Amino acid sequence: MLKILGIPRSTYYYQKNGRVEEKQVSEGRPAPGYSIQEDGKKVSDEQIKEWLMEEVSGDGYAYGYRKLTKQLRRKYKLIINKKKVYRLCKELGILRPQRQKRISYPRKLARNRVITASNQLWETDIKYGYIDGEQRFFFICSIIDVYDRSIIDYHIGLSCSGQDVKQILQRTLFKRQQFDKQEKPVIRSDNGPQFISHAFEQGCQEFEVEHERIPPKTPNMNAHIESFHRILEDECLSRFQFDTYEEAYKELAWFVQFYNERRMHSSLLDLSPKEFYEKQESLVIKEVRV
Repeated sequence: MLKILGIPRSTYYYQKNGRVEEKQVSEGRPAPGYSIQEDGKKVSDEQIKEWLMEEVSGDGYAYGYRKLTKQLRRKYKLIINKKKVYRLCKELGILRPQRQKRISYPRKLARNRVITASNQLWETDIKYGYIDGEQRFFFICSIIDVYDRSIIDYHIGLSCSGQDVKQILQRTLFKRQQFDKQEKPVIRSDNGPQFISHAFEQGCQEFEVEHERIPPKTPNMNAHIESFHRILEDECLSRFQFDTYEEAYKELAWFVQFYNERRMHSSLLDLSPKEFYEKQESLVIKEVRV
């Protein structure tokens, strides 16, 4: 009969004898509620929790569960693993928050462009000056428009961080009224720490500005800002020995104003950058290839 029905004999007799049991999911081995020290002495979990609280309120306030595990092993000679310490820390609510993974911004390499008007491509770089009277360096970070050669904005300070460069870019966009433009200028830089910083890259994303970086050892791709800094060195920095930071700031601010408003530029039809910028719409200007 079993053969005709296709039922194995073992299944038939297993059910006939009443041994059918509901399958239960195993929850694993229950926690023992204690740990053992190296000398074999048992220590309750409650005692371990007290030790953990003492550690996080003392020298181990900045430790995560991994370092707390090592601390328990060294200080109390406990034979305990990190998984149990993690569970106890979770019960106590003293787990350290995990560090957020930092955003990795893609690197965009500079490419050859044909510039036909202002506010299409800006270049930026950092120049160093020296204050003899205070025996320390200072920073000059400038943004130049490749087409009209204007120094749109700059930063002079005893330090220069990615946040400072972000603020310069923001002021530059305000001065050229580019925040409402659908196509904003491209900002080009080298691979200095300020320009690869998260603060500056985050600023470029906030302002919706494309940031491209030149390949290493190719300063010719950032030639316009490099040329300005050479002019700044020859016509300003090398002429003075600054005694104070205030003196250096005053002279540099004057020179940038002079460069923008009065200094003739051979590539701008012997006009100053300001004159060229104001007259560019009424003049036929040749294309600039960079």
